[in-house]
Amino acid sequence: MVSGLLLVILAPLLAGLAVAIRLTSPGPALFRQERAGKAGRPFTFYKFRTMRLQADPFGPSPKSGDDPRLTRLGRFLREYSLDELPQLVNIFKGDMSLVGPRPLYVAQMVEWDERQKKRLLIKPGLTGLAQISGRGTLTREEKLELDVRYGERASLGLDARILLVTFVRVFAHRGIYEKRYSQAEWTRGQATSDPSAAARSGKRLEE
Repeated sequence: MVSGLLLVILAPLLAGLAVAIRLTSPGPALFRQERAGKAGRPFTFYKFRTMRLQADPFGPSPKSGDDPRLTRLGRFLREYSLDELPQLVNIFKGDMSLVGPRPLYVAQMVEWDERQKKRLLIKPGLTGLAQISGRGTLTREEKLELDVRYGERASLGLDARILLVTFVRVFAHRGIYEKRYSQAEWTRGQATSDPSAAARSGKRLEE
């Protein structure tokens, strides 16, 4: 199994990062949270902790490396996506796969329409089509649509391409931080300063 082999190979790195996190900020090395898996079944999701203990675990994602909730080491981990490595344990346990939609909160499922819920037909992944198509620069709606498209087109060839592009973009530091959450949020912001721009933005996504 690929995830088991990677866990063995990366064990020294994982142990070193865990120790570094404990030494540089108070709190556990691992961040645990319930997420929705295939068919909506909840599972415990693992990441290296990148935020300070007082940060709201259900709060918005950092919009830049200057977010005060991030620890100094946490910024580094995020910029190189090293905080995601503990998810190899999720893959080994069968809760996730290397490629697929990113696992979201269980509570978010009620917000999705019937098409968006199709993302639950496959296991969530360490990386996916949305992550190589814009990541933090995409809105929630755009990410959900890309997740569904991946499920409709999944193949070994597509998985190989996603993994290769992911590897390249990790070192390019692209789209690490979330710029905007939803299309509605973006449209409201644009409408405040330029109503015509908001209309263009909405049309672009509908197409």
